[in-house]
Amino acid sequence: MQRIRLRYTKRGRLRFTSHRDFQRAFERALRRAEVPMAYSAGFTPHPKVSYANAAPTGTGSEAEYLEIALTHARDPEKLRLLLDESMPVGLDIIDAVEARTSGLADRLTASVWELRLDGVTPEDAERAVDAFTSAEAVEVQRRTKNGMRTFDARGAVASLEARTAQPEAHTAQPEAQKSQSETHSPQPDRPTDQACAILRLVVRHVTPAVRPDDVLSGLRAVADLAPPVPAAVTRLAQGLFDEETGTVTDPLAPDREAVAAASDAFPGDATAAAAKAPA
Repeated sequence: MQRIRLRYTKRGRLRFTSHRDFQRAFERALRRAEVPMAYSAGFTPHPKVSYANAAPTGTGSEAEYLEIALTHARDPEKLRLLLDESMPVGLDIIDAVEARTSGLADRLTASVWELRLDGVTPEDAERAVDAFTSAEAVEVQRRTKNGMRTFDARGAVASLEARTAQPEAHTAQPEAQKSQSETHSPQPDRPTDQACAILRLVVRHVTPAVRPDDVLSGLRAVADLAPPVPAAVTRLAQGLFDEETGTVTDPLAPDREAVAAASDAFPGDATAAAAKAPA
């Protein structure tokens, strides 16, 4: 059995798709691409797909991850292309690697978020960020299925900074060539004809989870920062948090390194054979 790990995006209007919506679209893509999926046992077999830490509905993302299990080996890049062609535009499969290590979910310990605040000046955003980061704790409330819950939104935030949005749109780059820290949405969800405040947030994955909207609630609580329109939120990266550098590393890098090491040691192994096989 071969395991493939995939990175995918939620862009533009597709950021409003729920995790369930994505699951349905992805399983249809698996059937269209005729992927030799492994299935679970029991009365209701289902394809072996493992999803990791999906972004909330309504947020964009450049760094969502999943893992699939195959009954026959396939070349990861050929498989990625087939699946990407079968997915709706905006739900894009942008990276694939054969799983050679364990614990993908354990390597998703933090996320980098970009929060676009239209109608907020960079000066107001800077003052709010200073108030938030200087506080020892910032209590916020969120409604859960068990009622309202109060928790600290400050402790999980590794860094928060305000930036000024540039009026010109970003130039797209090949996604596979971007590092985690460089990734951004090549097609902004909103016009960029005037400057606004941009927040860059690095948040650790803790329990209870602290989401970007919780940080916005915290900014409202400590500095009365209330954007006139809802913030446009995009996850730029997620992976292992490096405490020394404060950066989030690529969670697929260990698998790529393991594949490269195996190819050097055993040039004729199963991965090389899979590369020659049709996807």
